[in-house]
Amino acid sequence: MSTELWATVDDYIDALFVSADQTLSDALLDSTAAGLPPINVAPNQGKLLELLAKLNRSRRILEIGTLGGYSTIWLARSLPDDGELITLELDVRHAAVARQNIDRAGFGSQVDIRVGPAADSLRDMIGEGVEPFDFVFIDADKEGYSQYFTLTMELSRSGTVIVADNVVRAGAVADSASSDERVQGVRQFLDLAASDERVEGTVIQTVGSKGYDGFALIRVVR
Repeated sequence: MSTELWATVDDYIDALFVSADQTLSDALLDSTAAGLPPINVAPNQGKLLELLAKLNRSRRILEIGTLGGYSTIWLARSLPDDGELITLELDVRHAAVARQNIDRAGFGSQVDIRVGPAADSLRDMIGEGVEPFDFVFIDADKEGYSQYFTLTMELSRSGTVIVADNVVRAGAVADSASSDERVQGVRQFLDLAASDERVEGTVIQTVGSKGYDGFALIRVVR
């Protein structure tokens, strides 16, 4: 089966369940115009994030890896009126594009973009004693996933849902001898999560317009 067929099926699904949306289209266009890498989630994956957050009745959402704010907007759409989303972004230029996109989408008052190394921002929030998050989406440098998971657990509660994207790496995750630091970073994260008795989870393989990959779905049960 080809990536062309996977993309065709994605287009069919999007036509059924993801309505044409100028706000999201503009977010992608502005991200491209600003030179951001085209590594945003696919539309049907964005809708999945929104649905998962709604199913968990999430009032507080944490996102690690903002990019241009595309997935941020999907997640923000799941929030109740008194909800809040904190998103962490390393690159100042990316954060500026995201701020514009998020404000235009109408979520400026609910979304807090924190710029800097994500691990530092997470430690700051732990030190601040912020209220635990209900939903966490990790989509950043794969080498940092283990650290992000460990720190995120300090910001979670029983019932918190954690989704980590891009963990299958076109099947390379199964190769223990891989020389790719991103693959090894994902493997370390999955080993850590699988051995943590405070959580339960699985990994779902996906195919589509973004190729062959997958995401980890984890629930805090402590």
